[in-house]
Amino acid sequence: MAEAIGKPSRPPRKKATPRHARVTEGLPDPLGATWDGLGVNFALFSAHATRVELCLFDSHGNRELERITLPEYTDEVWHGYLPDARPGTVYGYRVHGTYEPEQGHRFNPNKLVLDPYAKALVGELKWSDELFGYQLGSEGADLTFDERDSAPFMPKCRVVDPAFTWGREKRPRIAWDRTIVYETHVRGYTMRHPAVPPELRGKFAGLAVREVVNYIRSLGVTSVELLPVQASIVDRHLVDKGLTNYWGYDTIGFFAPNPRYSATGTIAEFKEMVAHLHDAGIEVILDVVYNHTPEGNERGATLCFKGIDNASYYRLLPDTPRYYINDTGTGNTVNLSHPRVLQMVTDSLRYWVTEMHIDGFRFDLATILAREPHGFDQGGGFLDSCRQDPILSGVKLIAEPWDIGPGGYQVGQFPPGWAEWNDKYRDTVRAYWKGDEGKVPELATRLTASGDLFNRRGRKPWASVNFITAHDGFTLHDLVSYNDKHNEANGEENRDGHSNNLSWNSGAEGETSDPNIRGLRERQKRNFLATLIFSQGTPMLLAGDEFGNTQSGNNNAYCQDNEEITWLDWQGQSQDDLALTRFTQRLIALRNEYPILRRSRFFAGVHNPELDVKDLTWVDPRGKEKTQESWNDPRERCFGMVLDGRAQPTGIVRPGSDATLLLILNAYHDVVVFTLPAVLGGNQWKCLVDTNIPERSDEPLFAPGDQYQITGRSLLLFVLQAEGQAVPAKSAV
Repeated sequence: MAEAIGKPSRPPRKKATPRHARVTEGLPDPLGATWDGLGVNFALFSAHATRVELCLFDSHGNRELERITLPEYTDEVWHGYLPDARPGTVYGYRVHGTYEPEQGHRFNPNKLVLDPYAKALVGELKWSDELFGYQLGSEGADLTFDERDSAPFMPKCRVVDPAFTWGREKRPRIAWDRTIVYETHVRGYTMRHPAVPPELRGKFAGLAVREVVNYIRSLGVTSVELLPVQASIVDRHLVDKGLTNYWGYDTIGFFAPNPRYSATGTIAEFKEMVAHLHDAGIEVILDVVYNHTPEGNERGATLCFKGIDNASYYRLLPDTPRYYINDTGTGNTVNLSHPRVLQMVTDSLRYWVTEMHIDGFRFDLATILAREPHGFDQGGGFLDSCRQDPILSGVKLIAEPWDIGPGGYQVGQFPPGWAEWNDKYRDTVRAYWKGDEGKVPELATRLTASGDLFNRRGRKPWASVNFITAHDGFTLHDLVSYNDKHNEANGEENRDGHSNNLSWNSGAEGETSDPNIRGLRERQKRNFLATLIFSQGTPMLLAGDEFGNTQSGNNNAYCQDNEEITWLDWQGQSQDDLALTRFTQRLIALRNEYPILRRSRFFAGVHNPELDVKDLTWVDPRGKEKTQESWNDPRERCFGMVLDGRAQPTGIVRPGSDATLLLILNAYHDVVVFTLPAVLGGNQWKCLVDTNIPERSDEPLFAPGDQYQITGRSLLLFVLQAEGQAVPAKSAV
C-alpha cells in the first residue's frame, strides 16, 4: 500500500518552469471558467480537497506551461482570477487531498482532471495505465496509489467566449399536442448524405446543410431528438476491440459539445446548427446522460469527478464507501442528492437552454435522477428543481422512466410537466401486429394514450411518448425481417442486446428475394407507422425507419460507427423505400389535418346528447359496439374505433376538431369482412388510408353498412362525410 494513503498526496514534478501570473481571489460563483472581457475567473467545487492547482497548457493541450494554486476557498468552492487569461486558454486541474478509498476519498494530484463546467474540450482521451489513480494489476489494486502523471493522455478544457449573434433566430415552441419526435444521430445521419460536403459529414455543420434540413421538414416531424452530443469518451474495452462508443452514453463533459462532431472546433458551429433547424420550424431536443459517468467503479479511471471529490459526486455504499452504488449498470451512479451535484446538473440544463437555445431534453435512465437515498421519489430534489425552475419548466422534459436499481421501473410515475417513453406501447403494438393472441384489450388502452398510466394529476395524453423502435433495438425494417438478433460484429458472441424483441421475420430470416415475403414486410412497416402516427399521445419516429433503414439485424449497435450498420444509406434506396417515405409524409399530414388524432384530453366517454354520439366507440367486424364477450375473446385480432370530435365538452371545440374518424386494425393473417358502422350525422365514409393500397389515386366513398374486405394484416382510416353529399353506388373492395 502506498505511503500516500490516508495522507495528503504529493504532487508530480512540474514539467515547465512557471512564468509569472497575477492571480487574485476572484469569486466562487459562477462555477467553471468564466471570461468577463478582462480576464477569466476559475471556480471549482470540492468539499474535501485540501488544495487545488490550476494547470495551464499550450493551445493544443500538449505541453503543461504553469501551475497556479487557486488562492481562495469559499463555501466549498476553490477559486481564483487570472487577468492575463483569455478565451482559448487551455487548462485542467490537479486536486489535492487524502487518498482513502475505504473512506470514499480518491484524491491524486498526479492525475489531471477536467473541469466539470468546461464549455469546450481539446484533444481526445488516450487510454493508458497512467489514467488510473491506483496501480493496475497489484493486489488490492484500488487501495494502492499511482504517482505517474496522466496529463499527456488526457483531453483538456478550453476557455470560451460565449458571444454569438443569433440574429432573427426564433424558437419554434411547438405545442405538445402537435409534437412529433424524430430520433437521430448527428454522425450517422449525414455520413453518407450526398448533399453534405465530405468535410462536414458527421458534424453539427452537416446537420445544418439546407438539403438535410429541408428533408426533415418535408417529413412533417416537429422535433429532432439528437442522441448524446455532450462530450463523451470511448471505453477502453471498446478501443481494445477496435470498436467505438457510437451512441455516446458515457458523458464526461456536461457543458461541452462533443469535439468529434465539430468541423470547426467551435461552439458556434453547434449554435449555427440549432439556428438553421429553428429557422425551418424544427425543435432540437438533446438526449442527456446525467445518471452516470465513464469513470466506472473503484477499478475505473480518474478523469474528473472521482479526482475532484469522489465522496460528493457519486453514490457510495453507506457502510463501505470504497464501493459504488450501481443502479445504472455502468459501475457508478451520480449523486443528485448532493446540493452541489444537483446544481451542476441543473446549471448544465439551463446552459443548453439559454446559451445553446435547446428546446428540450430526453433523460437517459431518468429514474436515477429522481432517486433519493430511500429510493425513487416523485418529490425528489431533481424533479422539484425542474418543476419550479422558470427556464427548465418551460422546455420539453422527457424521461426514460427506468433503471436497474430496486423499484427502478417507474413508467407513468413521473410528476406533471413530464413526458415519458412508453415501452408498454412499444411491446403491445409489436405483439399485436406479430399476431399474438389476447392483445386487443391492452392495445385499445395503448392507442388511447395509456390512460391507465398517465391519466392522473391533470397529465395530458402527450405525456405518453409512443414508439415502435428507437436507437436501442431493431430498426423498423429489421423488426419485420428478423426473428433473432445478429450482433456478432459487436465482439460479444451475440450475447449482448435484448433477445425478446417481439419481432417476426415474415417467413425468412434476413433479406430475401421472395416477392410475397417482401410485400408482407412492406405492409407491416406501413401498419406500424400508421399505428404510431394515429395513436393518441406523442409519436417518436426513429430516423431512417421512414425509408426502411436496416442494421442487418444488429439490435445493439452502440459500438458500431460504419456504413455497414449505423450510417443511413441515402443513395441506395429502392422504390419501396421511396414509397414508404411518401406514405410516412401522408400519415403525418393526416395527423396534422385532424386534431381528433392528437387530442389534448383523454377520452372519457363524453356523450353529445344532441347528436347522440360518444367521443370514442369500439366496434367489431359486424360494425356493432364491442361486447364484453368480444373483449374477452383471445382470438380477436380485428376491431375498429370510432373517434368522434363532435362529442367535445362545451366551449373547447376547435376548427376541424369535429371530424369523425374510423380506424380499423386487422392483425389476422387473412381477409376480414368488416361492416362499416352507422354513425348519426353522416351517410358516407371516405377511405383515407389502406395499408394494403398505400398509393391509391382516389379516396373511395362507402355507405354505412357497406362491407369492406380488409386484407390480412392491414390498417384503414376513414373519415365520416356529412349528410347531403352523394354516396356513389359501389361494392366494397
